[in-house]
Amino acid sequence: MKNFDISVLDLAPVKQGKTIHDTFQDSLSLANHAENLDYKRFWLAEHHNMESIASSATSVLIGFIANGTKKIRVGSGGIMLPNHSSLVIAEQFGTLESLFPGRIDLGLGRAPGTDGLTAQALGRNPAIINEQFPRQILELQKYFSKENSNALVRAIPGEGLDIPMYILGSSTDSAWLAAELGLPYAFAGHFAPEQMDMAFKIYREHFEPSKYLDRPFVLACVNGVAAETSEEAHFLSTTLFQAFINIIRNDRKPFPAPVEDMDEIWSAMEKSMVLQKLKFSFIGNQEEIAEQLKNFQEKYQVDELMINSHIYDHQKRLESYKIIRKAKNSLVG
Repeated sequence: MKNFDISVLDLAPVKQGKTIHDTFQDSLSLANHAENLDYKRFWLAEHHNMESIASSATSVLIGFIANGTKKIRVGSGGIMLPNHSSLVIAEQFGTLESLFPGRIDLGLGRAPGTDGLTAQALGRNPAIINEQFPRQILELQKYFSKENSNALVRAIPGEGLDIPMYILGSSTDSAWLAAELGLPYAFAGHFAPEQMDMAFKIYREHFEPSKYLDRPFVLACVNGVAAETSEEAHFLSTTLFQAFINIIRNDRKPFPAPVEDMDEIWSAMEKSMVLQKLKFSFIGNQEEIAEQLKNFQEKYQVDELMINSHIYDHQKRLESYKIIRKAKNSLVG
């Protein structure tokens, strides 16, 4: 089994009965906890118009987390690039890298991170996304390059800085792009598991070495809910299940507390849909998590596994990441 790093994906989840200020403090607490447990990186994801997720101003939140930690890498998982000007993102991340040298990652996606009406409010043009996204990545590479110092438009801060870029995907489209550009590839297995196998196959088989990367680098994001007992873990995971039911029902309310019986909440069809979407969810005690990690890694051979954990109780969430770290450490790579 190939050895792999583990990292954290945080959506800055807003919980029922809590404020957004509470959310940000919990995110910082989690980042410090992850740093102490030697997780490799802490990423935040851009979403909009959702009562349950507070990471819309992703660059600002990255700065808050980086300022409150010391060594863990902090970045975006990701910035939805067609929502923004390439120059503005270059300047924002140039500023972050200048403030926190050697600690900033720039993960880039093409999806809107929201609904169609909000995507329109963000100024997206769906007709040109497929050509706009690759062009914007090339623009970012140009703005970050030393060679751009003679250009009429420059990113200051940003120019000449080494800011690692990752292509994010939830289908096979971005796998082709990441392979063509020779960039690391991160797949959103935590909510879109259906095409992960094919996306990794495409990326690995068609990867072209670049000045940024000489061999494929694969990162998979999954859900993780760990506890001292299997029973407690499955109880805690009902917050995750309810969150996905709310997505299916187009109900964006804050994340709910766990419940004893999911069958009182979901229909048979909803249950099937949720469990399909949450195929890559590791739920259980330390031994069970270790076995699930082992089985996943033996099949996919990823370079890094990023864990997203929807747990209502903050202390239980911290404990979950601690147990996952212990489970990972128990594996022999």
